[in-house]
Amino acid sequence: MTISTTSRLAFLGGKQAVHDSQEELFKWPIVTSEDEKAVLDVLRKGSMSGTDVTMQFEQEFGAWMGLDYALGCCSGTASLHSAMFGCGIGVGDEIICQSPTFWASALQCFSLGATVVFADIEPDTLNIDPDDIERHISDRTRAIMVVHYTGYPADMDRIRPIAQKHGLKIIEDVSHAQGALYKGRKVGTFGDVAAMSLMSGKSFATGEAGILVTNDREIYERAMAFGHYERYKGNFETEDLNAYYGLPLGGYKYRMNQMCSAVGRVQLKYYDERIQEIQDGMNRFWDLLEGVPGLKAHRVPEDSGNTMGGWYNPKGLYNTEELEGLSITRFAEAVRAEGSSCSPGMNKPLHRHPLLNTCDVYGHGKPTRLAHSDRDLRQPKGSLPVSESTEFHTFNVPWFKHDTPELIEQHALAFRKVAEQANDLLTDDPGNPSGMGEWIT
Repeated sequence: MTISTTSRLAFLGGKQAVHDSQEELFKWPIVTSEDEKAVLDVLRKGSMSGTDVTMQFEQEFGAWMGLDYALGCCSGTASLHSAMFGCGIGVGDEIICQSPTFWASALQCFSLGATVVFADIEPDTLNIDPDDIERHISDRTRAIMVVHYTGYPADMDRIRPIAQKHGLKIIEDVSHAQGALYKGRKVGTFGDVAAMSLMSGKSFATGEAGILVTNDREIYERAMAFGHYERYKGNFETEDLNAYYGLPLGGYKYRMNQMCSAVGRVQLKYYDERIQEIQDGMNRFWDLLEGVPGLKAHRVPEDSGNTMGGWYNPKGLYNTEELEGLSITRFAEAVRAEGSSCSPGMNKPLHRHPLLNTCDVYGHGKPTRLAHSDRDLRQPKGSLPVSESTEFHTFNVPWFKHDTPELIEQHALAFRKVAEQANDLLTDDPGNPSGMGEWIT
């Protein structure tokens, strides 16, 4: 069945653009008998809570990243928490992070007695705006949390001089961007430490797990002392840690389950070639939509030396004025009617959530965000204008795991059809609700 861009929209009773089976196009992670055997070996040995396989995975992952140290954790949240502790973040300290991101980029700092201050993002990259970082720096700022959002590398050439000028640590959250390149070099290798999720929904999927990587021995040892009691033996190079060995300094148990590390070892062997196919498929999709009014790809410029890694949770940028004022809500609804997947928005800006404004988590008698601060750090509506508007100018697109041209073309056709016939959708357009996107994507 052939559908043209001028065919009647499915939303108005026409034929769907996407009509063939799509199951294989989106199947992820790729699990083979090699993965299954690795897991069964761990199960049969009863070594799920051991560390031998995990330490092998750490060595291999660190080598893949080109860094000296890697520490496997039970989740990405745990790895980011450990990275904060590794950098010495503690009571009264502040970190700077972009506001639209998953909560685990920042909120663990509360348990360290620290707090977060949010910076605005760039409207095209959806990453932290380097030009907005400096105005949020105070004498309590200790680190910048850099999120490579949905695989798009942040502008490290502009961020690093700011950190160096103010003596700040850089923590890279690579949960969206494992394997992405910035000017030919892997993201996660530009800061003092990087941490990331390896949960089953990510492009590097091992189960419920995370990993921390660094070249800094002290950060690595502090992170180990924080949540890996069985490896905290009192023989650390960081002398002031040795007096407390045997018990985790944070009271956490953060080691990686060895079924996850076993899967990770296998996945790592094939990861580069698999994400190359993802990149080929996603670029094919956006190439087919080049020049379509109202739609712009959220992807790195060609020949920049940058890549999107596994292109986790891909987005598009929406210009309602180019589509006769059609709301992004109606646009996404019409694309879904064509058989593709599309929803408006992205991660909601964290600075607007009640947890960051009114919630007293630990009983301090004041909002937790302010518990150890000498000033009111809350950021009211209008304080981060780009962060607060992007949910109305971004949309989710299909995340192609395989480069299958005939199927990808059907999805691209769905988006093109709707954009080119936007005028037919203006009647009874409900407009956008007051907020879109999700806190937990």
